[in-house]
This record gives sequence, structure tokens and C-alpha cells, in this order.
Amino acid sequence: MSTTSLSLRDRRDAVVREHMESENHHDFETTMGTFGHPRYELYATGEVYDGADEVQRYYRESRTAFPDQRNRLLELHHAEDASIAEFELKGTHLGDYRGLPATGRAFTCRMSAVFVFTPDTDRIICERVYFDSATILRQLGIAHDPLTLRGRVATVLNHPVTIGGALLRKVRNR
Repeated sequence: MSTTSLSLRDRRDAVVREHMESENHHDFETTMGTFGHPRYELYATGEVYDGADEVQRYYRESRTAFPDQRNRLLELHHAEDASIAEFELKGTHLGDYRGLPATGRAFTCRMSAVFVFTPDTDRIICERVYFDSATILRQLGIAHDPLTLRGRVATVLNHPVTIGGALLRKVRNR
């Protein structure tokens, strides 16, 4: 690998670290400065925030609901035009989030993010985040493990048509 490639890789590492650390300090001006084009893709929810205004809205919404949200970088991996971060995200649900009142409960969730760069630069053009939303919802007390009694009761109460259809299919297939 040439020193130019190593230099670019080192610069990208520094940008990813600056991006993640500035999010922890709510220094979103610095975070925005790490982008060539601001874009977040949250795969667990299907949400895409494209452009500066939408990304700023994402920061406002998420930090209003989870004012202590923070990440801890665990591993950083490399690809041709991307860096892949494994990290732990933590936060406490202290504000409304999309109509859901604060639960006051904390969560910790292991995640991965692919930071895609403009080719041959150290500017991020997309942060693609992968996580299990059920992990967070369970810790906030919003969802329950369907293998527990509480989870089974919640599933029946929250999804009677789905459960009714499943039971009907089960009876018909006997």
C-alpha cells in the first residue's frame, strides 16, 4: 500500500473520529464540517436524512429525546471508499420523540456505521447506520421480548388481527 493510500486512510480515520466525538459534545457545526454532503441512512427504521437541513433536523429530534446520547467507538475498519465503525450508542429517553413521551429509561445498543467518502477524499457523503431497533425499544420499556409471558400478552393486545390470522392458519393446517 502506498504512503498516499495510508495518508488518505489516516485522514479518513481522523475525520470519522472527529465526527463521532463532535456528536458526543453536540458540536454539530464540527460534525457537519466532516461531510462533503450531509446524509444519514438509518437502516433499522428506513429513515433517510439527505442534505444539511434534514441532518440538522435529525440532530434536533434525536438530542431533544435523548439529550445525553453518546457513542463509544469500539473498532474502526477500512474499505476502498469507506470506513466502518463498530460502536456502542447510549442515551436516556428524557424528551418526547415523535409523540412518544419520555420514559426516563436508558439504553445501550451495539451498532455499526459505514462512513462513505467521496472517492479519493476525506469528506463523508453518507453515514449508513445499522442497528437493532428492538434492542432499544425493549430497554426503553416500549417493546417486550415475545418469548416472555409479558411479551406474548403485549403482542396479542397490540396485534390482534395478526395474531388472530396466525392462529386461524395454525388451526386450518392441522
